[in-house]
Amino acid sequence: MSSRRTRITRHLHALVGERHPDTAPEALTNCARYLEQQFTQHGWTTKKQPFQAWGKTYRNILAIRNPPGWAIKSGLAPIVIGAHYDTVVDSPGADDNASSLAVLLEVACRFKRSALRCPVWLVAFCLEEQGLLGSSVFAARLKEAGQPIGGAIILECVGYASDQDGSQQSPAGIPIAVPSTGNFLAIIGNDESRGLIAAVEDAAVRSAPRLKTLGLAVPGRGERLPDVRRSDHAAFWDAGYPAVMLTDTANFRNPHYHQRSDTVETLDLMFLEGVIDTVVASVEALAGRNRR
Repeated sequence: MSSRRTRITRHLHALVGERHPDTAPEALTNCARYLEQQFTQHGWTTKKQPFQAWGKTYRNILAIRNPPGWAIKSGLAPIVIGAHYDTVVDSPGADDNASSLAVLLEVACRFKRSALRCPVWLVAFCLEEQGLLGSSVFAARLKEAGQPIGGAIILECVGYASDQDGSQQSPAGIPIAVPSTGNFLAIIGNDESRGLIAAVEDAAVRSAPRLKTLGLAVPGRGERLPDVRRSDHAAFWDAGYPAVMLTDTANFRNPHYHQRSDTVETLDLMFLEGVIDTVVASVEALAGRNRR
């Protein structure tokens, strides 16, 4: 087993387990702490963004790498890579969404010795399963501060794949042909995010040629297709920011979605590694990279 595969597997086992604000609040807190520790170990500036919900305090976890001397007015807009860290009740959440958190940690690892020309912000959102609360707070505060971003790449269930014909279903109303085999990565954006979709697709071709992708740009903020709004990218669309969701399509492919059976053993680690390579290459293309 490669050192990267070993590291990814270690992250997954550390993260998997019910992480819910009501039924497993301690696990939710421990997950945030693990992410914070890992980001810090890789040399990223790590911060907590607290917010209130139901009379309690929850936190988004931010890992920031800004070029020296960067400021809001510098004209260099950050690239945001995000994923949520909470789960539904009674699910260990390996695909949803520990798989995506493992991507965030691998991005942090891959860029720990790199100087980026533009800022990159890694964000682990809390309470996505409770109405996108964490990402809505994050995007709203960006907008209030007048902070532009170069785009947000949101990871939502990126570890499950199947080569069986008939393993993939299509959400109602999707205006493109969806393959019947669930072995591709969907890249979902809106009209304002077409450039971001193209950048991720190009990154996949260059860095992960075995990874099949399917891009889709929806009108407006996806209001007519509710299934394309079911993750944190929708909070960025609503705030007027370009954003894409990278996903294995969750319940339209994965029979373990939101179930007790959503475990590490059901994941396709080769597929997940292709996603990691694609996201890393996307960061390199969008933010620039100067090796030290």
